[in-house]
Amino acid sequence: MRLNNIIDRIKLPFRKEKELFSALYNILGFYPHNIGYYKQALMHKSIRKRNDKGKPLNNERLEFLGDAILDAVVGDVVFRQYEGKREGFLTNTRSKLVSRDTLGKVASEMGLGGLLLSAGHSTSHNSYVEGNALEALVGAIYLDRGYEACMWFWEHRILGKYINIDKVAFKEVNFKSKLLEWSQKNRVRMDFQMLKQKKDDNGNPIFSFQVILEGVEGERGTGFSKKEAQQQAAKETLQRLKREPQFVDAVFAAKTNRTKMEEEPAMAVPDTEQEQDFIISEVKEERSEASEAPSPVTKNEFDLSDISAKPKEKSREEIIAEAEAAAFSEE
Repeated sequence: MRLNNIIDRIKLPFRKEKELFSALYNILGFYPHNIGYYKQALMHKSIRKRNDKGKPLNNERLEFLGDAILDAVVGDVVFRQYEGKREGFLTNTRSKLVSRDTLGKVASEMGLGGLLLSAGHSTSHNSYVEGNALEALVGAIYLDRGYEACMWFWEHRILGKYINIDKVAFKEVNFKSKLLEWSQKNRVRMDFQMLKQKKDDNGNPIFSFQVILEGVEGERGTGFSKKEAQQQAAKETLQRLKREPQFVDAVFAAKTNRTKMEEEPAMAVPDTEQEQDFIISEVKEERSEASEAPSPVTKNEFDLSDISAKPKEKSREEIIAEAEAAAFSEE
């Protein structure tokens, strides 16, 4: 009975190793030579494992190496795929192919999340963790089989199966519009500040812009046109908003301070027009004197206060006399 238990304990690691070999073959298209590289590529730093020398054992160093190898491999593929295209187009296409979002989606489709879990990673996965693991996997392939194997892996196991390179290359993602939509939805003030404008060795103009959110400095972008530079700055700022909660907090804190100041009641602005009562006006003085003193009657002026429209009443004697005169006049 005890012997059977010992045999089961021996079989268990072997079975897990066999399952890992099989899973890696389904992803890579070949069996690993040194399985240790691939095991390390699937170790997230959160497991806090250390080697015999006490140094951290995780996939961060392989991720660094894989990132550099991917840039070279994808740059090589894009260069050969789009003959005659300008450097700006090639750079933009490579950036989209090796972006965190693209690598995260590819890794998820490959099932790397499940391998990370089986390797002892117990925290919840996200596209960045899986994308980083894919970069580390490329680093493991490079150490295990060399550059040509990395190229074969990208061309035969990723392109066509998970990525349509032409759709990626010619798809225009408007990062500036996405950032503007986010800022408007959250009522955050956004500006693009031009930092520099110069020419390269070939005389091509180069522009550099920086995103400003509520006065807080965002990311910078450089390009051969203002649009390209702003797009790059917007893209980097969007990625920073996703991965840095502290940056988001700083932006909204600045927004709160601004809106608080705008909502505070403002004192009425005093009128700058003052009554000019210290100025002596001759016309005003003459009018004042004329209203206070009576007008003197001059030689050609008349006082009409004694004239009345009512006729003067006649005496009885005057009436009789007028009647007698009228009687004698009729004769």
